[in-house]
Amino acid sequence: MNTSCETCPVHNARHLLRLGVDMRHFDYVVALAGNPNTGKSTVFNALTGLKQHTGNWPGKTVTRAEGGFEFGAKKFKLVDLPGTYSLLSTSVDEEVARDFILFGRPDVTVIVADATRLERNLNLVLQILEITDRAVLGLNLMDEARRHGLEVDERALSRELGIPVVPMAARQGEGIHDLLEKIYQVAEGEYICKPKRLKKMNRKLEKAVRTLVAKMTAVYPDLPNPEWLALRLLEGDRQIIEAFQNGTIGELTGTPARGEAISE
Repeated sequence: MNTSCETCPVHNARHLLRLGVDMRHFDYVVALAGNPNTGKSTVFNALTGLKQHTGNWPGKTVTRAEGGFEFGAKKFKLVDLPGTYSLLSTSVDEEVARDFILFGRPDVTVIVADATRLERNLNLVLQILEITDRAVLGLNLMDEARRHGLEVDERALSRELGIPVVPMAARQGEGIHDLLEKIYQVAEGEYICKPKRLKKMNRKLEKAVRTLVAKMTAVYPDLPNPEWLALRLLEGDRQIIEAFQNGTIGELTGTPARGEAISE
């Protein structure tokens, strides 16, 4: 076990409590994300069994399921995020999923993908990897993929994505133990994820991002992934823009401001 990992756990328990997640008696928080109809609920049930309950996200009508499991003498809180196709914040579900991964800072984000529709599912995978570098891809429905004559080289995919990839057939219990093992390894810092991100920017955009990052971090020095937030501002993301304008970005991130809210 790597007991010297300074970033473990990476979550902010106090901020998670404001998001409605009580981390008392738990060592790590794990987010469960994925497209609809990928078997995400089956994975959730397989991991948590009867140790689960449901409620709503604070201030939202969106239902949230939480559960718990133990592995390697550690206790994990599992939060099931709404099934979404993207994190572009065009719906309440997307907003909830994105904000939890970005601002809740889960110790691990498990992304459940449909092995029979992998190309379609990779859009969400890549978007999540732009936000966090602590993720595991659960390649579910491998039994159906095999039935259709589809083969996936999970090792090559893992190398390309820079994160662990676990082939699964959750309904049959296939791959569940391997998934638990990878979650544990990422949470404990035994597996260091190195996701490959698409960061090709022209000089003008790169300069604009640097300028925004400098302004943002001067006010909110502990912002998670400020480069990603800068890109969302430049793309005109209304939620992020308003959060900076009115100062509520500090509430989302759980970090106090050092100055005035950013209005430009």
